[in-house]
Amino acid sequence: MVIQMDGRNVVVKDVQVQTASSRSGNTLYKVRGRDVVSKQKFEASFKGDEWVQTVDFERRPVQYLYRDADGCTFMDRESYEQYTFDSEALEEELLYLGENLEGIYALVADGMPLGIELPATVVLEITETAPAMKAASASARSKPATLNTGLVVQVPEYLAQGEAIKVNTLTGEFMSRA
Repeated sequence: MVIQMDGRNVVVKDVQVQTASSRSGNTLYKVRGRDVVSKQKFEASFKGDEWVQTVDFERRPVQYLYRDADGCTFMDRESYEQYTFDSEALEEELLYLGENLEGIYALVADGMPLGIELPATVVLEITETAPAMKAASASARSKPATLNTGLVVQVPEYLAQGEAIKVNTLTGEFMSRA
């Protein structure tokens, strides 16, 4: 979602909802995001009855091309136009970006790229973890595993190096084998 606050466009990355326990209490919405122009982090709290102005934007399917010193470059799959984002603007998404990742969308308003939207799950390969235990069950303990993008997740003990796994992009948690 993109909202407008004090004349600035803000891409919303996370919303936390706090419901009051009393009858007269208001629900609070804590919003975290990033300013589109200045790339500054944005945090604010809103009561349940407050209005915020949303910004109309377009979701364009894009392909991840490469990463360099300037940032990450994506190509629009329909118009072949290229969008470059600063690495700081995509700091949370970078750990999920891999080659041939399908389902990425660029959020574009008035021809200006605002951010990217990742698919709900991504398939990544385990590059480093403790050796697999043959007697480990699926509900047993977990161990840390480093994936090919640098992301570290907790995985079940039966997984070994070189295996592909599905990771939830919203929570950053292991879901299943790929």
